[in-house]
Amino acid sequence: QVQLVESGGGLVQAGGSLRLSCAASGRIFSIDTMGWYRQVPGKERELVATITSGLSTNYSDAVKGRFTISRDNAKNTVYLQMNSLKPEDTANYYCNARAKSLRFGSYRDVWGQGTLVTVSS
Repeated sequence: QVQLVESGGGLVQAGGSLRLSCAASGRIFSIDTMGWYRQVPGKERELVATITSGLSTNYSDAVKGRFTISRDNAKNTVYLQMNSLKPEDTANYYCNARAKSLRFGSYRDVWGQGTLVTVSS
């Protein structure tokens, strides 16, 4: 099975920066798209950014121009560089990967445990 472990969350002032990391481990044959999502209590989880294995990226309008997603395929790791943070970016951030453990298996969605980002005004 594939596991995801996030790191890098914390408390930062508005206008500051944070970098999140998410490393995949376990029985990995292939990872397709990786991404970051966020959720505020009482609201639905929303897309932040995704990146394909070919390094094509997609961002939500809320973070476009401020956040940058990147990926190291050799390390099975995805990063999220967050700049110009705003209080409304406060949320639990979750890493996601579409991965398969066997050559002839199916891709499954795997989620990390989440890391809290708090932006103070």
